[in-house]
Amino acid sequence: MTASTFFLKVQQFDKFCSFELSWGVGQNIGVTLTYPENLTVLYQEWQQVYLRFYNTSLRGSVEEIGSFAAPSIDWHAHLVQAEAQLLYEFHHWLRSAELYEIRVEIAEVTKNSDNPYIDIFLTCNPLELARLPWEVWEIGTEFALDSSKIRIVRTPLNRRQTVNTNAYHARKAKILVILGDESGLDFQTEKAAVSSLESLAQITFIGWQPQESITELKTKIVQVIASQAGWDILFFAGHSNETNLTGGEFGIAPNTTLLISEIEESLTIAKSKGLQVAIFNSCKGLSIANKLIDLGLSQVAVMREPIHNCVAEEFFLRFVQALAEYRDVHESLLAASKYLKLEKNFTYPSAYLIPSLFRHPEADLFRLQPFGVKQFFKSLKPNRQEAIALSALLIISLLLPVQSFLLQRRVLVQAFYRQITHQVANVASPPPVLLVQIDEESIRKAKISNPKPMNRQYLASLVDRLTANNARVVGIDYLLDRPQEQGDRILAKSIQAAVGSSPSPTLFVFSATSEDSVWLRVLPEIASLNWSLEGEIDNYPWYMQLLPHDDFQSQPWHFASLLALGHQLQQIPNAPQPKLDSKIDFFHQISDFFKDGNKANQTILRSERSHLQLVTALSYSLKQSWLHPIIDFSIPPHQVYHSIPAWQLLENQAVAQSLQQQIVIIAPGGYHEAGIVKDGDDTFQDSESPPAIKYWRNQENPINKSKVFTGGQYHAYIVHHLITQRLVVPIPDLWMIGIAILLGKTIYLLRQRKQFSALQWLIFTSIITGLYGLVSLQIYISATAILLPWFLPSITLWSYVLPTVFKKKSHE
Repeated sequence: MTASTFFLKVQQFDKFCSFELSWGVGQNIGVTLTYPENLTVLYQEWQQVYLRFYNTSLRGSVEEIGSFAAPSIDWHAHLVQAEAQLLYEFHHWLRSAELYEIRVEIAEVTKNSDNPYIDIFLTCNPLELARLPWEVWEIGTEFALDSSKIRIVRTPLNRRQTVNTNAYHARKAKILVILGDESGLDFQTEKAAVSSLESLAQITFIGWQPQESITELKTKIVQVIASQAGWDILFFAGHSNETNLTGGEFGIAPNTTLLISEIEESLTIAKSKGLQVAIFNSCKGLSIANKLIDLGLSQVAVMREPIHNCVAEEFFLRFVQALAEYRDVHESLLAASKYLKLEKNFTYPSAYLIPSLFRHPEADLFRLQPFGVKQFFKSLKPNRQEAIALSALLIISLLLPVQSFLLQRRVLVQAFYRQITHQVANVASPPPVLLVQIDEESIRKAKISNPKPMNRQYLASLVDRLTANNARVVGIDYLLDRPQEQGDRILAKSIQAAVGSSPSPTLFVFSATSEDSVWLRVLPEIASLNWSLEGEIDNYPWYMQLLPHDDFQSQPWHFASLLALGHQLQQIPNAPQPKLDSKIDFFHQISDFFKDGNKANQTILRSERSHLQLVTALSYSLKQSWLHPIIDFSIPPHQVYHSIPAWQLLENQAVAQSLQQQIVIIAPGGYHEAGIVKDGDDTFQDSESPPAIKYWRNQENPINKSKVFTGGQYHAYIVHHLITQRLVVPIPDLWMIGIAILLGKTIYLLRQRKQFSALQWLIFTSIITGLYGLVSLQIYISATAILLPWFLPSITLWSYVLPTVFKKKSHE
């Protein structure tokens, strides 16, 4: 138990009483003082007057107390006076100097504790001592403390069975209501009160029926208590009484009682199936409570004295109302007793002294749990510590540098996973892209002194060689916006020769970009847009370049997108072909051709993922890229493109005889001067290259691996993904953190119920995060092609689990 819990054992030996207070780790105070004989006399006098006042409709058998007194005697006044005398003597005794050290210790802990209540588990021996109203001991008053913070809860001397600490179930509570002998009583108020809990609990009523035999009734009660479905609360209304050896008895039919010992086995089974609370709204329940706690029930509420039917109804109605407000059993009992004292004391004097709660020290107090979706989401509200941690995680998840870092490491893990699980396909046919890179060696062999801008005659020689190899689609990843007089004429002649070749003209896609609102595009002296295309060459790092949502209504398209579409046009009958004598913009010709939606279905236009989606567009306003497909660098480069240096192409080395089925990209190969003017560099250095690319380079050629990643290679990946429809959609970290919050809070709430041990929760959470990681890796590679983030959602989940586990372990 916690440091705010005390155990007080009070035992009477002849004319003396010993008080033994224990708390904390082996801390103990023991004192002995004289028991005032007058206290017993005053209690007996109070009890006699109490029974005189409540002499009808009592829920128990009471010894003969004589005939009803003459109306001239004011038993109400007598009872109030007898109560005052009893409580005065009782409080005077409890304020004895011998008990001062005990009171001080309790007061000090109460004063310094942040807990809402300080619980004192009281054990009294013999039973006569337990009849006193210990609940009214106002320890805090002497020290100017709020006495309502100190709660007296009773516990029996014998507790041989353990309580069920795994009794929580994610369902409505189950209440079994046993209605006993109704002779002289009325249970309608209690039936209505219990029925008011139907939205929070499943309620079952059983009781005697006139046509039912006593044997049948007893059998039914025993079987229902031990039902396989289990119960959370057992409620009895009717007559009951104390017994010496059988744990008490309760009336189930006229002149018929059932002993607690007769249902002991059924109660044990019920406890194992979740029974925690018993409420006996009947008379003289001390021996019943002691026996039920001894059997391992968590909490038992009883009446210590005979109780009038109307008082029992008022008490139970208020008790149920407090339960319905999700107060625990002890809070509910105190609320009902307080109501009897403050609101009904003139009508029912001394009634507030009668209820008592017995509780097993190892049991958590039971309370009804909110049930349903609405209540579940209400329970997800984070506390202050959770709110701070979650706010930090949510903010981190929105930071673009963090997103980029985690994305690239995740793609790197995907590359590991592909290779480890042998999900790297063996490519029999050439990859879809031939990347002709003009590298340092090509420049030296061509004796180009200044490769910026690139020599147009050299580009022309590459075009001529590609034309000779039947290249159908060629992209030139060089800006041709600045004139080179003689070079432009030579390049234009080579390009026109390729376009005019019959029967398979070559489609050229040229680079274009915007700089300071000026559109840098191919010179008209080199090529006409009536028979060629131009595309934006700027890249969105790590992400695909998407098609406009309205397809051909928005320009410009991206360079790689036009290459992929141009390649697919070659496969469609009667598709537009570049013609040197064309007078209409070639892009518009393509647009008109695809007005027939069936034709668009044969190209990259058919995929919704290749287009800019509304959610993605809206996320841009938040500086995010939600659901924007990424470039999948977990695919090894040799499956995406075949790269050769330009000099090998010119020397006719390592090139297939026909390039009709490949898209060719002429691009810078990593030499220092290469680049786009506004960016200054067309290459990623080794430290900036995608981690997955560096991994594949090391695997494929660990000795002579390249140190740069070029823009041409970037374009090649985009082309590959568009043609193969390999568009991996990343789910935002923010979204998955939200799901992790729901799961983490659910685990937190379950852990609060001690459903499993700390080690079991750690293993369970490890399995969840591990399986989620493996499943997310496979989903990424599968045709579903979805990237489920792992790192931040997992941290979110563990941020709920670890503090709860270690906090619980410190208290266990």
